[in-house]
Amino acid sequence: MSDAELAYLRERAELGDEQAAARLVELAGDRADAYQLQALAESGVTEDMGEHVQVAAEQGDLHEVRRLAARGDPDAADVVDELYYEDPSDDGT
Repeated sequence: MSDAELAYLRERAELGDEQAAARLVELAGDRADAYQLQALAESGVTEDMGEHVQVAAEQGDLHEVRRLAARGDPDAADVVDELYYEDPSDDGT
């Protein structure tokens, strides 16, 4: 995708085009671009933000996952729960 096409998508997303926002999230997820995903989330884009949680988790960015969970993202809350779930049958051996 060219820089001009990307700029056009960003412009459309800023104007409330949900399809453009979803495409930006998808592209940022494909590139594992945590910075872009965070910027989209902070700008109010909520479409497909599971990508943001997934990238943060894959990169081991627990701080970001916790921040998303605190903002009410159910996917992030699930990841935090999974990270802290302890198997009661696990005796450490």
